[in-house]
Amino acid sequence: MHYNAGDTAWVLVSAALVLFMTPGLAFFYGGMVRSKNVLGMLMQNFATMAVVSLIWVFGAYSLAFGPDWGGFGLVGTLHFFGLAHSSQPVPGYTGAISQHIPPLAFVVFQMTFAIITPALITGSIADRVRFGPFLLFVALWSVLVYAPIAHWAFDPHGWLYRMGVEDFAGGTVVEINAGAAGLAIATVVGRRRGWPRSPMPPHNVPLTLMGAGILWFGWFGFNAGSALGANNLAAHAFINTNTAGAAGLLGWIAVEKLRGGKSTTLGAVSGAVAGLVAITPSCGFVDAVGAGVIGVAAGVVCSLAVSAKFRLGVDDSLDVGGVHLIGGVVGTLLIGLLGTMATNGSNGFFYGGGLGLLGRQGLAVLASGAFSFAMTWVIAKAIDKSVGLRMAPEDEFEGMDTALHAESAYDFGGSFLRSLGGGSMSNAQ
Repeated sequence: MHYNAGDTAWVLVSAALVLFMTPGLAFFYGGMVRSKNVLGMLMQNFATMAVVSLIWVFGAYSLAFGPDWGGFGLVGTLHFFGLAHSSQPVPGYTGAISQHIPPLAFVVFQMTFAIITPALITGSIADRVRFGPFLLFVALWSVLVYAPIAHWAFDPHGWLYRMGVEDFAGGTVVEINAGAAGLAIATVVGRRRGWPRSPMPPHNVPLTLMGAGILWFGWFGFNAGSALGANNLAAHAFINTNTAGAAGLLGWIAVEKLRGGKSTTLGAVSGAVAGLVAITPSCGFVDAVGAGVIGVAAGVVCSLAVSAKFRLGVDDSLDVGGVHLIGGVVGTLLIGLLGTMATNGSNGFFYGGGLGLLGRQGLAVLASGAFSFAMTWVIAKAIDKSVGLRMAPEDEFEGMDTALHAESAYDFGGSFLRSLGGGSMSNAQ
């Protein structure tokens, strides 16, 4: 089979960009927790890269993109277990959607999606989960939750894909999936001690800002790379991604200004992420005007949604539900209104397409969200009852960094001693 060199290069570069998003997410989350937990957050995200990389090669990829099991569109077989038969074309990608890249390029590109999705969940359970049981959760969740939903929406044999649901880069598979899962596991492990009475402000907003910048940068690979080629569709996805991120930032800080009189840095980066989340499913199906509308809508709606956790009593620590679940819902549903054949896919309601597409998008939202929440709750509950997910009270008080990893992100004591000794290590000793 002939492979297009330009398409292959773009997909491989995009895979590297998406992989870089997970360290970016680690910094984004790390800056928002208290200083005693920053290394714990970084460790969870980096370890997720390792766990999912192996799980993906030895089974999860085949379950997501292998030949459909039973013809029901629910999950693939283990035909590609251990990347066996890796030279065979990815099943279902024929005709107009034929791939012009090596199958292994597709494997590694999709692997990076599988990595960042459970990494997103760490924001819901920040500050209070044991490391070993968390890794067990990631392994089970990748096989039992991520792989099936990826098969539903990304694989041409999946039941959502066959129904005509449009999800260009992961509104259901990544955003809604992670957001619903985050809320589920947060209900299992319970609230942080002292929440919501005690203030728990971000310890390093510049670190969060740097992480958000890496995420924005990597998101171009996430979305434009999903065109699976260096083509006009990739260019549409690229400009739509940037447009929505910018619009989301402005929408969020406008709400902040109107509600509290101040626009915050944390609000700006949260708004940008909300806009990027919402455009993820829609970037290949809307025009630039639609991207702007989706970005603003996500920034406004998500900024209002993050306060719901206080009314619900669910300690979604870093607002994974409020940003990723709600942003994913906004972006997925608005395809039904703003989708246009002039870009790709089907016309939405505002472009003369009727309400059929909106209905299909709504079904995808409900199915992926409900399945993810229910299965995540079961997995988390089983782990919690068997080996325990929650840190001991004394360890939680001490902090994840020293209690779980015997390290500290900031050497406050050493710096103080060195300052007393005039900066000389020999004096400090």
